[in-house]
Amino acid sequence: MLRGTFTVTNGNELPAVQTLISRQAPGSAEGYCLKITSKGIEILCREPGGFRMARATLRQLRAQYGSKLPCLIIRDWPDFPRRGVMLDISRGRVPKLQTLLDLAEKLAAFKINELQLYTEHTFAYRRYKSVWQSWGALTAQEIRTLDRHCRRLGIDLVPNQNSFGHLRYFLTDRRLKKLAEISRPYEADTRDFLRRPTTLAPNHPGALPFLRGLYDELLPNFSSRFFNVGCDETWDLGKGRSQKLCAQKGQGRVYADFLTKIQREVSTRGKTMMFWGDIILKYPGLIRELPKGIIALNWGYEADHPFAKETAQFANAKIPFYVCPGTATWQTLIGKHDNAIANLKSAAQAGKKSGAIGYLITDWGDGGHPQPLAVSWPMFAAGAALAWNAKTFSANNLAQVISREVFKDGTGKMANAALKLGLAHSKLGVKAVNETPLGTVIAAPKPADRELFCRNGLKWFAKIPASKIRAAMAEIDKQRAFLRGGASATSRHRSKSKSTVHDHQTAAAELELAARMAMESCYFMLWQQSVAGGKKAEAKQLARRGIRELAKLERDFNRFWPRRNQATPKHCAPFLRWRMEDYRRGFVA
Repeated sequence: MLRGTFTVTNGNELPAVQTLISRQAPGSAEGYCLKITSKGIEILCREPGGFRMARATLRQLRAQYGSKLPCLIIRDWPDFPRRGVMLDISRGRVPKLQTLLDLAEKLAAFKINELQLYTEHTFAYRRYKSVWQSWGALTAQEIRTLDRHCRRLGIDLVPNQNSFGHLRYFLTDRRLKKLAEISRPYEADTRDFLRRPTTLAPNHPGALPFLRGLYDELLPNFSSRFFNVGCDETWDLGKGRSQKLCAQKGQGRVYADFLTKIQREVSTRGKTMMFWGDIILKYPGLIRELPKGIIALNWGYEADHPFAKETAQFANAKIPFYVCPGTATWQTLIGKHDNAIANLKSAAQAGKKSGAIGYLITDWGDGGHPQPLAVSWPMFAAGAALAWNAKTFSANNLAQVISREVFKDGTGKMANAALKLGLAHSKLGVKAVNETPLGTVIAAPKPADRELFCRNGLKWFAKIPASKIRAAMAEIDKQRAFLRGGASATSRHRSKSKSTVHDHQTAAAELELAARMAMESCYFMLWQQSVAGGKKAEAKQLARRGIRELAKLERDFNRFWPRRNQATPKHCAPFLRWRMEDYRRGFVA
């Protein structure tokens, strides 16, 4: 055991180190041995990736201990060779380029080496401006700039373009409607919402030429050798144009055949294809027939998702695969952190045991993507730690790490508040897949629209006692007070750089806005209960208050939007006005 310290003498910079390419380093492309003695610092590694990871550790030690680094020896290597984050940019929130550059830098500090931006219609394809122009789509130049930045950081920016299902906004274009499996909305099996046309007809002669056009414009902007083509949730398949074909060959066979055709297109362009594994898992007999060289992405977002069972099917078929858990921030506004941590842990354990080559932390934006990036950071950090080494992960360390590395908050109040806000939903005493009432009550669509996402929001009031709603409100209000206090402390701290103060204040404002929206979900449920109980005076008072607070929220949301995001929030938070209308009309559900 080494004793003593090494004193850094070059200000805030990292100290000089001696680096050796050595077989004595751990046998991993990113493995390293970091040795700090009173005389200096030495890094042993086998490849440049190991040096990069050692430097990341050294930065963390520098941030934690200041100029006097403890003498130590660290031998370290990752559980998963590829450790990524996938950010949804297709539901209403498209980040500005600077936001994405900053995201990549922070992820690199957490030893993340892959980034994907989930796109359906939010890349600025030249032929389809009418599809993306109101969404703030990323341009080819912005992607190339981000790609260069990621390469410098050791991050592989992987192109991601859904290519079978999830093409709703493309298929509303007059030139592309003919490519859709179905031509109009149809009743879901559960009869409580409508499904819109989202899936390509695999037997339409124009389907592959359409995809070729997308790939030929998109892929040259990325240096990665990988390409995620999506192909998940093809709900419409077999319900329209391909109905007879699916009846003859089987729906699974039709799906697998089109997947193979897409793989040929990807391979022709020199890329290795990734795809979401949910559909093919329904047809296990076809997994072994998948083309060689593809990578399956095994996703699931609940605490009890059967990763072990599903990964075994890909492993037995010798199909390389990732495990893909989620942050559980979507349709929650402030998070569902207990579920997310359990889900992230389960994926890491099953993935390592079954031989996954990658671990991809997914962050979705269902329901308009009203939750800000600041809500996702605690789970990005948790997932990054679990992807590196699940055995040493401790949730107790999250607040300290996030405070230091992300929020730049010496008080620790913001990180603690963010983590506790992500547990406030438990006060309500209900559980639901991919949502919490705190997220879906305020964001519920107009009933007449019969949209899929947040559709349960207006029904929660009948299931949750008022006492539990108020308990959740008390917890949210408590954490909001900490957020306001932390932001004020930072603004008074003049020794911090302007960029640090700006980042900190922006994150605090984002968290506070999300918490305010979650609080309005609670007030709306209390109003619904007053209306349903015939308490007219109470309901009227709550409605007046609600309209006033929602109007303030809308103004603040719109004001903060340009700090991190492109275009306007019109696709993100129209529900603020919907709830005001409900208050005025006395609508309950």
